[in-house]
Amino acid sequence: MTGVPKGSEAEVAAVLDANGALYAALEAGDLDALTDVWVSGADADDVHGCVCVHPGWPVLRGRASVLRSYALIMAHTDYIQFFLTDVEVEVLGDVALVTCTENILSGGEAEEEGQLGPLVGGKVVATNLFRRTGDGWRLWSHHGSPVLTGGDDEEG
Repeated sequence: MTGVPKGSEAEVAAVLDANGALYAALEAGDLDALTDVWVSGADADDVHGCVCVHPGWPVLRGRASVLRSYALIMAHTDYIQFFLTDVEVEVLGDVALVTCTENILSGGEAEEEGQLGPLVGGKVVATNLFRRTGDGWRLWSHHGSPVLTGGDDEEG
């Protein structure tokens, strides 16, 4: 983690654990674990209470839309791994903000059926907003924005 965390060491550690659980669930393709990371049905309904923006997607509002989006992503992703960098945490009362860079390695489509596809890399800057609930820190909002990289002809 870079920078100076804001909040007690225990709070920051708990938020980092919750943030790590998000990426571990995605890597494992575990929708149940991912569902546990997000605010519960007691804190969010199918229209309000949580928000998600995947790179290139419109704003998704409500638990049903958010969880459905992850189910779709998992169903169409054979392999994904996240290497988080530039992680910053701020805790203010019952809200915590995590910003990070998701360095993503995923499996591309195979040219031939039954074969493994090539690995594809990408970079996304993410903002994850957590709420402290009776069940611990739960994800309230996720926003991912792609980092555009320049080509060989980029002046610099």
